[in-house]
Amino acid sequence: MTEGTANLDARADSAASEAAREARAEVYEREQKKSKKSKKSKADKVSRISARASKSKDGWHRFVVDVWLTDLNPTEFGIYKRSRNRAKSRQFTSDMDIYAEIIENGERTGLLGYRKDLWKDNKGMNRRLVFKMFSDKLNWRATMDLMVGRSLQQTLGARGVPAMTYSINTNDDDFMIYLERSAYKIPLIPEQFSFFLIQDGKPEFYYLKRSWINIGGDYKLFNQKGERIGWVDGKILSLAGKWRCAIKSEYASKKMLTTLKLFAGMIIFNRQARWHMWRLRKDIRAGRVTPKLERQESDLYMNPRRVR
Repeated sequence: MTEGTANLDARADSAASEAAREARAEVYEREQKKSKKSKKSKADKVSRISARASKSKDGWHRFVVDVWLTDLNPTEFGIYKRSRNRAKSRQFTSDMDIYAEIIENGERTGLLGYRKDLWKDNKGMNRRLVFKMFSDKLNWRATMDLMVGRSLQQTLGARGVPAMTYSINTNDDDFMIYLERSAYKIPLIPEQFSFFLIQDGKPEFYYLKRSWINIGGDYKLFNQKGERIGWVDGKILSLAGKWRCAIKSEYASKKMLTTLKLFAGMIIFNRQARWHMWRLRKDIRAGRVTPKLERQESDLYMNPRRVR
């Protein structure tokens, strides 16, 4: 064997060894990812089961949504406070107004805000309600959007009865949640909202029915069998708005609690949203408003299977 041949064989062996090491590393990395994914899937499943199976002493999970009267609250007050809040979360936009806190077991566990400029300053189809839920440390948890296009479609179909649709996007779920006001509305009959959640791969349907005797904004929550499983109780004597909520512990999954918290935070805007849809439908029929979807809402209607 010549010296050149020996060097060639040595380089070939070295290359083969390097290729083997790389292939082995890829296999290890792939198996580690599979293992992590499997562990995460099991942990998520355990978390979902424990969340639904967890029970308080009396079998009910309770929380309070307390609306502040002014913007002078500890979350926003201060000349540099808003910029610091934006730094904590990209979801905290420059026009975000924190207006309520969520209290569970006597402690603040979350905050609710809405995009004030979108709702207060805009008109027509550009006027939108966008709510966001944050943790107590201002980490984003969920967003609820008033879908103006979908709401207008249903309102037109219901001959002017406001039928709003809200889309709910949570930070750790693959499925959107759609909360809708029923278009079937007879005068003096309490309004209803409905939604469904996908739990363990299966849809579960629910509806919220406003109470007949209702001053503070009271609703009862029913499951798909018509069984009452919770309520939202508005307090009459609160200055701005306060809702005490409860749900049976076996139904108190994270998605359900998020939906109820956002719903309770929306109630204070409910009358305004109804009037907005009623006027918008009237203006479009009269030709005073040209239908046009705002870009961010238009993105929510995009086909996920479109060619990109």
